[in-house]
Amino acid sequence: MSPRADEAGTGVSPRPGSADPDRRETENARTRAGEAWGTRIGLILAMAGNAVGLGNFLRFPTQAANNGGGSFMITYFAALLLLGIPLMWIEWGLGRNGGRYRKGHLPGLLAAVWRHPAAKYLGVVGLVIPMAVMVYYTYIESWTLAYAFFSATGDYWGRETQDAMVGYLRSFQGVGEERVHGVLTPFLFFTVTLVVNIWVVSKGVAAGIERLARIAMPTLFILAVLLAIAVLLQPPSAGGDTPIRGLQFIYGPDFSRLTDASVWLASAGQIFFTLSVGMGSLAAYASYLSRRDDIALNGLATAATNETAEVVLGGTIAIPAAVTFFGVSGAVAIAQSGSFNLGFATMSVVFQQMAGGQLLGTAWFGLLFFAGITSSVAMLTPILAFLREEFGVRREWAAWGLGGITFVLGLLHIIWLEHGFLDEWDYWAGTFGLVVVALLEVIAFVWIYGPANAWRSIHEGADIRIPRFFKFVITYVTPVYLLIILVWWGATDALPILGLSRAAGGGPVVAATLPYIWAARAALLGMAMVFLVLIHWAWRRNGYDDRAGLPEVPELQGGDRA
Repeated sequence: MSPRADEAGTGVSPRPGSADPDRRETENARTRAGEAWGTRIGLILAMAGNAVGLGNFLRFPTQAANNGGGSFMITYFAALLLLGIPLMWIEWGLGRNGGRYRKGHLPGLLAAVWRHPAAKYLGVVGLVIPMAVMVYYTYIESWTLAYAFFSATGDYWGRETQDAMVGYLRSFQGVGEERVHGVLTPFLFFTVTLVVNIWVVSKGVAAGIERLARIAMPTLFILAVLLAIAVLLQPPSAGGDTPIRGLQFIYGPDFSRLTDASVWLASAGQIFFTLSVGMGSLAAYASYLSRRDDIALNGLATAATNETAEVVLGGTIAIPAAVTFFGVSGAVAIAQSGSFNLGFATMSVVFQQMAGGQLLGTAWFGLLFFAGITSSVAMLTPILAFLREEFGVRREWAAWGLGGITFVLGLLHIIWLEHGFLDEWDYWAGTFGLVVVALLEVIAFVWIYGPANAWRSIHEGADIRIPRFFKFVITYVTPVYLLIILVWWGATDALPILGLSRAAGGGPVVAATLPYIWAARAALLGMAMVFLVLIHWAWRRNGYDDRAGLPEVPELQGGDRA
């Protein structure tokens, strides 16, 4: 250990009248007893499950189709090597370092490496973003559960055109005048999806999240492989299009678009979505690791599992299927209309043309549900860690309490979906905010904690040595990459959206949506204010001294691992 790291383990000086910090820390540490990964494979599957989500099978093919196919793939792999994998190591390193102080939330993780009063307050974004994303992500996840049911029952069978299925999707979402289902249908599926998520989270790290991952991830891969085979075996269409042509479109190099900055930015954005970096959930998971646990090889294994799901399987299902039945130009047009249209409307049309379509449709949307839930259960982990570690709240109470808040906020997304409420949250929390969090993590862990300390920390307990080239990448290339993305998105997207010259979901701002846009922003700001107050209260309650550093606590022993 470095001298600086050792210094971070010093005790704290209680403020006059505050509770004894050692006793507080002992009480709070006790809340994490049994909060550890049971097995290495369980850890990797849970981490990969966190990363493998709806973006792998919905957003990835859409981005590839919209950005030149093969040219997008070149920039995508560049972003993976220079941005994604380094950020994954950084989040794992930051999280495991925070675990030495029993901190699995960003305010505590930043305070563990930066002894400054501002550190904990900057970490508020690491509480707001996963909470906000959890709300609308679970709502979207509920669509996949609903469509799995609709596929199994043949509910949409007979709607064999793209327009018909888009109308069906909009009807289910409550957008427009047509109503195929009862008005309570989306509320029912959202409630069921949320209850399943909260039940898993309430069971803990090993008994809940890890157990889910050990079941859901293998099931997900089996379904994806079967679907990919079914798509690749499809005969040529009347126009002569084949699944192989779809693969050629995705993977065939198109060097002409490599000079297009938007392609590079799109690939970088996809890396954030696909690896779940910038959310704080990876770091929260890593906080339950000890210094004896490997994060270098495990991080690579997690990234490799995710890329297999996304590039190999995600790229072999939706676009090749769409190209076979609609041609390349048709698939591109569909992708440009939105990833939901491709994943929900187009694939529903495709399955109706395939033998065993109901079964394949159920498998597709079941696959999406498993991909979604393994990600969504991770989103509340940082907030749960904050409540448990700083206030000693029981996991079950914290989980179901947060579930109640998520339900109430989710109702706003259901009711006001067509007014852009979800689009606002998705942009500020699920897009722009991810880059802000990632940049904070890099600055804190690499630059403030120190490149040498960060590099040493990543290699503690490591089964491999990461090529030294990546130390240069982590220290210089990744932060510059992030700054470029942040400045570019700030100028081209954030400022116009903030100034209401453009809607978060694209297109101009309609006057009728303004109250809903401001309501969405007010809700996000209100959430931030609540968390800031809680952070201030937690630090006073536990008597932390920002300048002295957080108190280090003993690692959990083998007998405490669940």
